[in-house]
Amino acid sequence: MSSSTNDPAPQHPLRLSVLDLIPVRSNQTSADAVAATVELARVADELGFERFWVAEHHNMPAVASTNPAVLAGILAANTRRIRIGSGGVMLPNHSPLVVAEQFAILEAAFPGRIDLGIGRAPGSDPVITGLLRSSGTTSDVNAFEHNINDILALLDAEGAALQLPNGRAYSLSATPKAASVPTMWLLGSSDYSARLAARLGLPYVFAHHFSGEGTEGILDLYRSGFADSGEGARPTTFLTLNVSVAATAEEAFAAALPNLQQMARLRTGAPLGPLATVEEAAEAQLTAPQQQMVDAMLERWVIDEPVAAARRIRGLAERFGVDEVMVVPGLSARSTDAANSSPGRIESLRLLARELMPSEGHAA
Repeated sequence: MSSSTNDPAPQHPLRLSVLDLIPVRSNQTSADAVAATVELARVADELGFERFWVAEHHNMPAVASTNPAVLAGILAANTRRIRIGSGGVMLPNHSPLVVAEQFAILEAAFPGRIDLGIGRAPGSDPVITGLLRSSGTTSDVNAFEHNINDILALLDAEGAALQLPNGRAYSLSATPKAASVPTMWLLGSSDYSARLAARLGLPYVFAHHFSGEGTEGILDLYRSGFADSGEGARPTTFLTLNVSVAATAEEAFAAALPNLQQMARLRTGAPLGPLATVEEAAEAQLTAPQQQMVDAMLERWVIDEPVAAARRIRGLAERFGVDEVMVVPGLSARSTDAANSSPGRIESLRLLARELMPSEGHAA
């Protein structure tokens, strides 16, 4: 049977990815939270998601994502084909050699599946930053570009060479006899990293999910200034979005409310605890400034039932000229849900995959 000329044109499937902070709910241990993220990564892998990244945050009662390299190894070992990476490693906290060695060995163990996303922000408070850098000052924020170039050289199969004070050349590489290298991405929330990524010919991601302002201008800056490295490289980016998708818009809002409240407390300097359950968030009281922040975040987050959520995500992808969207599944769970699982986050990925990647066939 031929299709009617009035039938809607088939929509091009979007590539979907996940950024996870490994949230720790009030009824979870760190072990439970990691187990829930491993399950989430497995589901994303089965559904055909492109990549699964973990963030770097320190000393936060609701976030277990402290060490992206360790977590990437755990997640890669528990998945089959999905790309695993950091979103990102906060380079001012680390020696470039350590970062290069960590991700070189991950790439050796899981070739073609490792992304090294790098950010310039400290990612924590001054106390934690001081502890992370207690072994030296090699990770000065002002040395970011130099350190990026060092990592690129160390990851290269040919390695790098240091010039010692006595004039002797000293050979150095992240791992011997590398057969492949991880893909490096620069991450940012201002124009600095966009300009640097363009100049170095690297993939780039703007933190739209927590900034939300100036995304079009930053991406235009990156694309227009991109320098071809001579190997056919082209500007590569995607959009990051906070999402909560459920069977109904009401359920999606209830599941997102704990995260919205947590972010409002963080930004107003209020004491933080583990992530609330759905029931706890429904009973919580916010100050007027905190409620204003929640209302503002509601404008930027995608919180809805599947069809409406997919329509909005497609519209944003078209607006910013991307064919990949990395979602931060910002759903908590009910107090009766298993502590070592996040059923709302899993269902959110399934619903998005069904609507946005129909050609993949999502029976998983």
